[in-house]
Amino acid sequence: MRCLIVDDLDAAIFQWLDRAGIAYDYKPEWPKEKCIEALVQYEGLIIRSKFRVDKKIIESCPKLKFIGRAGAGVDNIDKEVLQQKGIALFHASEGNKVAVGEQTVGMILALLNNIVKSNNEVKNNHWLREENRGYELSSMTVGIIGYGNMGRETAQRLSAFGCKIITYDKYRRNYSCKHAEQVSLERLQAESDIISLHIPLDDFSKGWINAAFIDAVDKPFWLINTARGEIVNLKDLTAALKSGKVRGAALDVLENEKLTTLTEEQTKIFSDLKENDQVILTPHIAGWTFESYRKISDVLGEKIMQWHTSKIL
Repeated sequence: MRCLIVDDLDAAIFQWLDRAGIAYDYKPEWPKEKCIEALVQYEGLIIRSKFRVDKKIIESCPKLKFIGRAGAGVDNIDKEVLQQKGIALFHASEGNKVAVGEQTVGMILALLNNIVKSNNEVKNNHWLREENRGYELSSMTVGIIGYGNMGRETAQRLSAFGCKIITYDKYRRNYSCKHAEQVSLERLQAESDIISLHIPLDDFSKGWINAAFIDAVDKPFWLINTARGEIVNLKDLTAALKSGKVRGAALDVLENEKLTTLTEEQTKIFSDLKENDQVILTPHIAGWTFESYRKISDVLGEKIMQWHTSKIL
């Protein structure tokens, strides 16, 4: 069995593939077109985000037996076609859960205490204490939407601050734990001061955080998104920021992260976000630490090895 690796990964992945007895070609420097053309020769593909693995690509690769996604989400892979063809799919959300949890906490603290805003002001010779009076996280109710690896890890870290943590997950049942209480979406919208998103991008979640969702939240709230940009309708979010219904937002992801390709409307929205001192923007780095880089290769490699070993046995 041979595997094509098309994105940059920690060398730990090679050790796992060697242990599994899977040959590999490591070609992160190949352009998208060359990767797709060569893929027909391989039984396996390991990818981060170089291109979308759609139905056309999958159906053109009759030898394909597995795909490994070096990251948490698998929205760049056509899962339904893989299921139909019996092709195994692996991802590594366990690998960067700590990094995502820590960045989420950092973003919340930065928003509540005006850390980014006041830093910029002081560097411009403005010493504004009262204007930057903050809020204590311990006084807040944090609503976590999505209680998989990322949501659980975030709740565990937030619990140290003494805040109330409630969580809603459309696909899980009976998952309350010592860190968070399972609630309905309606209750989360009624009680939350802060809402943090930890859900995958799919047909349901795309554009879900829109004007209707925001209006259904009882109190003005802070929004954190370290999941996927397309989950949040940024046009509706900017309107809610202007009205004060959303008190602030920390966004690690955007609808379009290729800033040189923004449409006219996206450019206007992005400009509004940049100019708002209650908005923190980071370049999709939640989950992207030196430690998670290694962990992702370890998690993904072990899953592939266990799968391949079970097939041999």
